[in-house]
Amino acid sequence: MTVGKRFAASSDAAGALRLARKTAGGLLGVLLLAGCADLMGPSSDVTVSDPLRITRTGFLTDYNRLTTAPGGDGALCWRNPDLDFKRYNKVMITRILVSLKPDQQQAVDPTDLKALVDYFHASLVKTLKPQMQVVDQPGPGVIVLRIEISNLVPTQVGRSVVGTAIPYGFVAEAASGPASGRPAGSTPYLGETGIEMQFLDGASNVVLAECADTQIGRKYAADIDAGAAGATDTWIKGYMSSFQSWAYARDAFDKWSLQIANRFAVLRGSKAQ
Repeated sequence: MTVGKRFAASSDAAGALRLARKTAGGLLGVLLLAGCADLMGPSSDVTVSDPLRITRTGFLTDYNRLTTAPGGDGALCWRNPDLDFKRYNKVMITRILVSLKPDQQQAVDPTDLKALVDYFHASLVKTLKPQMQVVDQPGPGVIVLRIEISNLVPTQVGRSVVGTAIPYGFVAEAASGPASGRPAGSTPYLGETGIEMQFLDGASNVVLAECADTQIGRKYAADIDAGAAGATDTWIKGYMSSFQSWAYARDAFDKWSLQIANRFAVLRGSKAQ
């Protein structure tokens, strides 16, 4: 893959936040609240699946058989009906591939891309390791996880700052998702991340399952089922992610890692971590 010019908007959240503080005193209150939240931790509600943006790059064998997956937040999946997941107690994560459109390639700095791929791999290992042995060779009892990052759009940090700085601008922003054909809580300039995944038998190389999903950042997100404190933490995490170019991508990677681990646990009859 050829990656072109560096994305013009800085990925340095501190610079964006300094600009926001100069132009919007209201943001200061959010920053003070953020001190009470774990902004670096995963929050599954700050991104949301958008089936209309799911890619079809040719990485999977049959896109027509994909259907909405249980517990997948809108992800599309297919599973071999004869799959007995209890036969597998190891997982191998192959090198994560990247297949982007030419205009997306030009928007991603190679250094940022490597950091994102490494982050995703580390997130997968962290969530899968407590319940399955992570190995580096295929074989009997091994599920091979193949992943392709098929969509990668950074958040336009400058537009996020401006949308916050304009008095009452956040009101229009909060409603701009559905108006622009995007999920509620999102805005047209927030980042999006897409993947296609394939699960193979480590001994026979038979395809066991396939999935595809695209996650969209939500600047105005709240987990209403998590109580007042949980809803506040989710809102702050989603809001603060809008001031970093790739924060929503990392949020999506953490979300997918957790969904995969939980689904593996359910299918193996073990307890989700």
